[in-house]
Amino acid sequence: MESVQPPAGSQVSRVPAQRTPPEQLAPPAPAPVPERPRRRLRTVLSVVAGLLALLCVGGGVTGFILYDRATAPDRSAPDVVVVNYLQALLVARDDNKAALFTCDGSIPSVDGFRDQIVRREQELGVSFSINVENVAASKTDSSNATVTAVIRRSASVDGVQQSLTDSWRFAVRQQDGWHVCSALPL
Repeated sequence: MESVQPPAGSQVSRVPAQRTPPEQLAPPAPAPVPERPRRRLRTVLSVVAGLLALLCVGGGVTGFILYDRATAPDRSAPDVVVVNYLQALLVARDDNKAALFTCDGSIPSVDGFRDQIVRREQELGVSFSINVENVAASKTDSSNATVTAVIRRSASVDGVQQSLTDSWRFAVRQQDGWHVCSALPL
């Protein structure tokens, strides 16, 4: 066997090659992580959109609550419910709104009084101005009360201002707010 000699002038050593054991080798350099594109604008827009959505929902809920409170009939006290009932029935002449203030719908005695007012207005060709005055409440117990009120009907007939008064007693009951249950003229 012929030994192979390196060419003259070569830098190859005649010592067998020595390798570093693998446990002593430095770990290979990790591949560079690709740089993420900047999404700052997207993040800012997402935060702004989220805040606007929360504001809209909060505004909607607030609006609903305020609307509900503003349109709910006031049945907070016996005298208040009687005045509101009479205003709805005799002034606005709105049976549906008046029913919101009663125990069981209409109250025949007051409905008859309103019909009498309407007939008299037609006979005289005038429109009465209705005022509720001298309202006084007295509780009989924690869930029942009596309210007295004077209903004044005023009109100008043939150029002369005229006025009539009628005194009434109302029985009211507390059942999820005060409600008018009955009424009698005094």
